[in-house]
Amino acid sequence: MIPNPFRVSTTSIVAVLAAVGTASCAHNPAPTPSTTPGKIAAIPHPAPTPLPAPPARAFNLREPLTPAQAKWVDSTLATLSLRDRVGQMVMVWVLGDYTSYGDSSYAEVRRWIERDHIGGVSMSLGTPIEVAAKINNMQRLSRVPLLTSSDLEPGLGRLEGGIFTHYLLDAGSATVFPSAMAIAATGRDQDAYDVAKIIAQEARAVGIQINFAPVVDVNNNPSNPVINTRSFGEDPQRVARLSAEFVRGTQDGGAVSTAKHFPGHGDTDVDSHVGLPIVGANWARLDTLELVPFRAAINAGAGMVMTAHIALPAIEGDSTTPATLAPKIITGVLRDSLRFGGIAITDAMTMEGVGKGYSVEESSVLAVKAGADIILKPSDPTKAIDAVVSAVDRGDIPRAHIDSAARHVLELKARVGAAFYPVADLDALREVVGSPEHRAAAGDIARRAVTLLRDNGPLLPVSGRRVAVVQYMPETELRAGKIFGGDIRAAIPGTRVIKISPATSVSDLDSVTREVSGADRVIVAAYVRRIEGEGRPAVPPPIAKWIDELARKEKVVAVALGNPYLIRQFPSVQSYLVTYGVSDALERAAAAAVLGRATITGTTPVSLPGFFRRGDGIKR
Repeated sequence: MIPNPFRVSTTSIVAVLAAVGTASCAHNPAPTPSTTPGKIAAIPHPAPTPLPAPPARAFNLREPLTPAQAKWVDSTLATLSLRDRVGQMVMVWVLGDYTSYGDSSYAEVRRWIERDHIGGVSMSLGTPIEVAAKINNMQRLSRVPLLTSSDLEPGLGRLEGGIFTHYLLDAGSATVFPSAMAIAATGRDQDAYDVAKIIAQEARAVGIQINFAPVVDVNNNPSNPVINTRSFGEDPQRVARLSAEFVRGTQDGGAVSTAKHFPGHGDTDVDSHVGLPIVGANWARLDTLELVPFRAAINAGAGMVMTAHIALPAIEGDSTTPATLAPKIITGVLRDSLRFGGIAITDAMTMEGVGKGYSVEESSVLAVKAGADIILKPSDPTKAIDAVVSAVDRGDIPRAHIDSAARHVLELKARVGAAFYPVADLDALREVVGSPEHRAAAGDIARRAVTLLRDNGPLLPVSGRRVAVVQYMPETELRAGKIFGGDIRAAIPGTRVIKISPATSVSDLDSVTREVSGADRVIVAAYVRRIEGEGRPAVPPPIAKWIDELARKEKVVAVALGNPYLIRQFPSVQSYLVTYGVSDALERAAAAAVLGRATITGTTPVSLPGFFRRGDGIKR
């Protein structure tokens, strides 16, 4: 038998590496620190040092388990009680910030790991080192190694550190890639593969095994407040190709991909974080549009599919049951029609699209009955586990379903290496995460994504002695505009940079109008991206009206950093440039395009009737 990785000294690494290929055993629990009522015990440093994971390697989820992996799964499953098996089906959300061992939030996570024996964690917001260190500590606490995941649609850079607001310095992050829609705008399908592979490599370097991406939703509704630039576009065939490339790139990079949000969240105008969207598509429409990218992702080997909190009356028969809780959708369509054999995971169960009208116990039981293998982020994991166990005991859920789901989870842990090497190397990750090569790749894609959709005059490239940059941004966009405005000012000395926000008054806007009057060019940069649960994918009407009126008087170049559909709010602008996202790389690319220092080659993967069609893009 292979020794427990958490008890292996560094002098035994060679022996362990040799043993992994031939045999394995269940992961043994690390000693649990004793506690006294009302006090959180200190967690000692493990001794000796755990064995860190080797560099992630490509894997194929369709290949049979190796003998070592199969033995680990069988022996581990045999040690798990019914409640432990249900615990393997629960994944909790953990913030990646620094917390002491005695912090209440960390004590709660520790309790879920040590007492409820949850199967995994989903990481959010934190610097790469802190995220990795936190994962390592949680892995040491867990009796069975944890599955670790994160929502990394724009790259591991989503796990950004905090902002030191006085100087607008960030605390360090991984590579931030342009959005899915920006990737599609380059016209090069290979970009989806390349981005996904780098994201996977950086994720594995910090101990994350699963990426909750790609978004394979077809964004054919310009009013969608939650998908928007997260989608590869509105053409189901193109979305399917890019989704398949993203899946292959993810798994060639050593991580697990997750196709979401099943059966399709693109044609909605309600954010499922705050309500239940209703999709009116019938089966014929679903079969030829929404489901096309899911089939491609599944055929490419996606290991997970995430369910959507949307109602689909044509399939389920009512407008109140979320797909996540609907057996006809999860079992009938996903399992039976699409023949998906991987892990079905719910979207976050705290979202209002599934949370309204259901208790945590009810939604958890219904999700499992519908066909879910993993319940993501229940509001009370302990209650969720207890409810599912009770449902099994009274015969509402077959024991065989729990056994099958737990086995699927354990098999994934074996395949990704978590069963044998769950700990990240905090020194080695610096060679991978945020490397110059990865950041250069992000910059290259950003440059090729920039799309020019209108240029009457023409007004680009920007020239003249008197140039004004008006930057609109919500108060939450602390860094927005720093690079774009700085690059324009550096190229054209004397450029006036003015910032406005949703709180800017009409009188202040009038002052800005006077200040920019007669300028050779007025560049209006709008930083508008969808924010989950916020419902703010647009410019406030008073600001949009002011921009439109300004465009009738001055030579206005509008730059949409984020939502590409903004032009319908100020249709009078003479020039319209889009980047499909907000990031340092995209700001730099937009500035270069505006100044004529870079070619403009992007084409839009979406359309807006009356303004532009899919495939449009003026080349410069």
